Amino acid sequence: MFSDQHLQHKLDALQQQYDLEAEKLKDLRRSYAIEASTIARFQLEKQIEQTEAEMDELAQQIDRLERASPVERLYRALLKLNYREQTKKFRRIIPDNSVAAFLIHGLPDYGQGWLLNRLVQQHVPNSITAKVVQFNLNRLARKSDVPSLWRELSRGVGLGGQGLPPDIADRVYQWWQTQNVLLIFRDVDFLSEIYLRELLENFWFPLTIKTTSANAKVSQFQLIMFLIDEKGCVSKWNVPFAPEEPNSNWQPDSPVKLPEISGFSQEELAKWLDYESDDLPILLTEQLEQTVQTILENSDNGVPELAMEQICYLSGCCDWYEEEKTWLKY
Repeated sequence: MFSDQHLQHKLDALQQQYDLEAEKLKDLRRSYAIEASTIARFQLEKQIEQTEAEMDELAQQIDRLERASPVERLYRALLKLNYREQTKKFRRIIPDNSVAAFLIHGLPDYGQGWLLNRLVQQHVPNSITAKVVQFNLNRLARKSDVPSLWRELSRGVGLGGQGLPPDIADRVYQWWQTQNVLLIFRDVDFLSEIYLRELLENFWFPLTIKTTSANAKVSQFQLIMFLIDEKGCVSKWNVPFAPEEPNSNWQPDSPVKLPEISGFSQEELAKWLDYESDDLPILLTEQLEQTVQTILENSDNGVPELAMEQICYLSGCCDWYEEEKTWLKY
């Protein structure tokens, strides 16, 4: 037990140091973007390179320690369980598009937040230094006026409650000039269909026009909006989503519906336990068939979050709801 605790303390210290370097890198990039002096820009460029090198070294140290931790090895294994179709579609779009919006949707407890974190942490470059703005739309559930939506967004981007849609879009656009920006709208299922259309038509659409206009500065950074639906209803609304398979004419003003999240099947769980056996605790793999049945029986036949909770319990090394605080960064 002591060795595991000691390992965790070292990981926490390294992660804290890494986070500090990430904040430093954000500040350096902002300064570089607005600096006019050639000499000063050269000095900032060297500082950026040095900070990136230090972050790379810290990341390697963290990776080595994580591989020695049973909890982290279980986490890495869980990252390979299900959500393949959603990940494939996301990966097809992100490399060639600096601006995009995605709907993550499924029934309650299907791991929408888990999928969001997987996509961001694994497939959004430099996500650790991104500007992340989260909106919890369940606060609007009792509101019936559109202005309350804009007040919520205005507060979220630091404009108090007075910012109008063009002001909000301009604030996000300015951020995007110097860093990656992630906009996370949680509980969009709490909105009405009319409200979601309002959000897209008067905020997201004008924002994407600014990013793609002929006069807009070409940005090396990404602007990604995530719409998180926890009830599996939004995909059926009359909202201008992109075609199921976006083609070369697709524009970022149309959010992409990722495939609806499905449950874990018996076959999928068995294959996962077998393929990941080297990294999983022996308690999970010594009686594979029995483990699969136990997981299914205690997760309403494969509901993802309930299944992952059961996997963590059977592993004997961690508690799902405790580790969520560490594993889910967004």
